[in-house]
Amino acid sequence: MQNNANISEGKTRPVFAERILQFLNALSAIHRFIGRFFKEAFSPPYEIREVIRQCFNVGYKSLAIITLTGFITGIVFTKQSRPSLSEFGATSWLPSLISIAIIRALSPLITALIAAGKIGSNIGAELGSMNVTEQIDAMEVSGTNPFKFLIVSRVVATTCMLPVLMVYAAFVGLMGAFLNVHQNELTSFTTFIHDAFVRISFLDIFASVAKSIVYGFTIGIIGCYLGYNASRGTVGVGKAANSTVVISMFLIFIEEMIIVQIVNLLR
Repeated sequence: MQNNANISEGKTRPVFAERILQFLNALSAIHRFIGRFFKEAFSPPYEIREVIRQCFNVGYKSLAIITLTGFITGIVFTKQSRPSLSEFGATSWLPSLISIAIIRALSPLITALIAAGKIGSNIGAELGSMNVTEQIDAMEVSGTNPFKFLIVSRVVATTCMLPVLMVYAAFVGLMGAFLNVHQNELTSFTTFIHDAFVRISFLDIFASVAKSIVYGFTIGIIGCYLGYNASRGTVGVGKAANSTVVISMFLIFIEEMIIVQIVNLLR
């Protein structure tokens, strides 16, 4: 029995050590991938046309779902907050409460999660299918830099467009909240906007934009890395798309926690 226990312990240790080694190798590969991105991003020639095309795919094609989600978020949050404030006779605080919640937290986070599910999975699947069908190898043979054309353009597009989508989502969310407040309290639009932004500081806006930039870069780099390094076969394409969504959402929540702590120290 003792010999069997020693054998099983000997088998467990190498497996555990191998997993740690694989994790460290993955971190090293991602580090090199990010380093190569910055090197390619700031060296000519620049793929301006492809960047614009990717910005269109990331931004314009996401407006419908961002509009619907932001509008519903504003209405639902207002409906949920009114009964609690009514108990204290503080329904006049609704615009300020809603604007703080939407601008500080909801619009960056919801926009990033939607982008991770829609844009991130699309990037992972698209690059994964190109890798599987050897289109990336064909681009290298033809003299095109596939990393600059495929990776840099997509990461730059997600990094630039997510703050724009965040601002748009916040605006739509506030409009949804205004319709609900106007329906119940007959508050004018001018009064609602004044009360909504009276508690919002420049730090809040700057922090939300900074969050969106970080989230956009995270979604773009994770989707491109997993798609660019997808294993051969259709299973690898699906795995790249699914892993992009899961890992991006996990990192977004971690980054949210870290950025909130930093912003609170600056208040």
